Amino acid sequence: MKIITFDIGGTFIKYALCDEKFRLSQSTKFPTDAKQGGRKLIEKVIEIVKAHKDVERVAISTAGQVDSTTGTIVYATDTIPGYTGMKIKEMVESATSVLTYVENDVNSAALGEAYFGKAKGYNEFISLTYGTGIGGAIWLNGDLYKGSLCSAGELGHIITHANGKNCTCGGNGCYECYASASALVRSVNEVSDEELDGVKIFSEENFSNPVIRNKIDQWIDEIVIGLTSIVYTFNPSLIVLGGGIMNEDFIVNEINDRIQNKLMQSFRNVKIVNSDLGNTAGMLGVAYKASLM
Repeated sequence: MKIITFDIGGTFIKYALCDEKFRLSQSTKFPTDAKQGGRKLIEKVIEIVKAHKDVERVAISTAGQVDSTTGTIVYATDTIPGYTGMKIKEMVESATSVLTYVENDVNSAALGEAYFGKAKGYNEFISLTYGTGIGGAIWLNGDLYKGSLCSAGELGHIITHANGKNCTCGGNGCYECYASASALVRSVNEVSDEELDGVKIFSEENFSNPVIRNKIDQWIDEIVIGLTSIVYTFNPSLIVLGGGIMNEDFIVNEINDRIQNKLMQSFRNVKIVNSDLGNTAGMLGVAYKASLM
């Protein structure tokens, strides 16, 4: 079976072809141009699908809260205007006559981890992605837990600081305001002589700078604060951390060390690892689900 699989983010759209052994090929990336709105975005997806006439399934991992049964965007921020309520599955299938599966991007990444990554063989785990914000997915009893309105797993919006920083969700003190990759970048750039991104922060020169290192340590403490609440809520045996920033083994090692001092002994069995699927996790996960249609 030949599947074309998409990963739609607020900044870029990635897509690739996926074969029956779930090997990705012809991977392509281009700007989302999100400000043009959701309809234009999906019209571009349809155009790409039509250009690949031999595909048998379309798989779409996308930003926003998704009802995967109907392939509808339940809710999305204004990052992609007009996306909320969009019936993506219906639009793509109507235009291409190709069966289409649609899922939230972090849920898709969790599917990838469950079937192909470090969570393979686990009956339950938590998946988090640290980037501009923090996305979460909950895997319980061998499947995604979606909640009553397909919106469960918004772990970036648990409150870690009462009356804290304003969040894009409209609330205050959310976990992602303090522990996302963008929160680290903002914090470091307050004390840095030059503009640094998530990669440059961990260069040897910057990492050895005591002022920057202090900001990194404070940020890791913020990550641990949120993870502690998540561990106490779900008592998982595994947590998988995704996002480019988590490729730094130092971060994951520090998280594992520090969280042990925060947890009651009966919760210390939790294993915290970084993803080894990288940016392919979501495309692989949603492709697997599409193959079952």
